[in-house]
Amino acid sequence: MRDVADAPKETIRRLLFYLRQLDCMLREGKERFSSEDLAEVLRMNPAQIRKDLSYFGEFGTRGVGYNTEQLANELRSILNLNKRWEFVLVGVGNIGVALLRNPELRKQGFEIVMAFDKDPRVIGKTIGEVTVEDVSHLRERVEQAGTRLAIIAVSVESAQEVGDSLVEAGVEGILCFAPCSLTVPKTIRLVPIDIAMELGLLVYGL
Repeated sequence: MRDVADAPKETIRRLLFYLRQLDCMLREGKERFSSEDLAEVLRMNPAQIRKDLSYFGEFGTRGVGYNTEQLANELRSILNLNKRWEFVLVGVGNIGVALLRNPELRKQGFEIVMAFDKDPRVIGKTIGEVTVEDVSHLRERVEQAGTRLAIIAVSVESAQEVGDSLVEAGVEGILCFAPCSLTVPKTIRLVPIDIAMELGLLVYGL
């Protein structure tokens, strides 16, 4: 089996899509499936699915297909999703509130353990199971907790300052919803989420 760190990013992205669909299959009670079954749902080439999976080992049986639960567990192990990951959230606006109230995140092993905002109307409120704290305490609190992962859901104007504080506090990975490019050290894993860009991809060619 190859190391996931050596795999192309597009392969890893597709594995995440496969895992999401396998979870749906398990909820529907589907115990086995073929690459053709999965390809039809995801609108993909079954050969691509087999190639992606073979990158990490042999999981299916010719003529029989794949065991849904077994492959889901294997993919979670490959993707490092077979453990609990703690996040700090900065920005408790519409996106932040939606994340705090999303039960699927915890089911998938992602838990927001701290949330920060600068709005006095939000500070002190408990959303989901997390009480919102004053962002002025961000660096100190994150350093004390040793949290390695963060989600930024603030305005463009505040994103860089928040990113700097998180990096100084020892955060190693950031998911950023602000539609701008953060400047962070190369050692920091940064994943930008630009909803307008994704919508642009959706409507392109229509």
